[in-house]
Amino acid sequence: METTGRDTVEAFLERIRQAWDVGDADAYARQFAEDASYVIFLGDAMFGRAAIGQTHHEVFTKWQKGTRMIISPIDVRTVDTDTAVVTTVGGIGKGNNIDYDKFQTYTLRRRDGRWECVAFQNTEMSRRAKRTYRA
Repeated sequence: METTGRDTVEAFLERIRQAWDVGDADAYARQFAEDASYVIFLGDAMFGRAAIGQTHHEVFTKWQKGTRMIISPIDVRTVDTDTAVVTTVGGIGKGNNIDYDKFQTYTLRRRDGRWECVAFQNTEMSRRAKRTYRA
């Protein structure tokens, strides 16, 4: 899963997870391109790093306050040396037992040696998929 260059897909995903776990909306938003698209499983879309940061400030201080993230790549496709499409399984919750309940697709672009997300899609798993990807 490592790509050419200094940064790795795993390092990108770890930055996403760490920012979520500490509830840092700015650090989370910095992982996305200035003009990124971000679609959540409920069917809402936001566009741009500023909107992603603003929305996640609310997420981290209201609806998902104190939650942690689990995330694991299940498919990494390198389009070229500076573009990758990464499919992950993930989950959000409190406590020690967080289950995978979403699929995410990250379209990544390497900029200045570091991966950033240009497009994100989050989809709720079916019951069958949840059984397949139990954490």
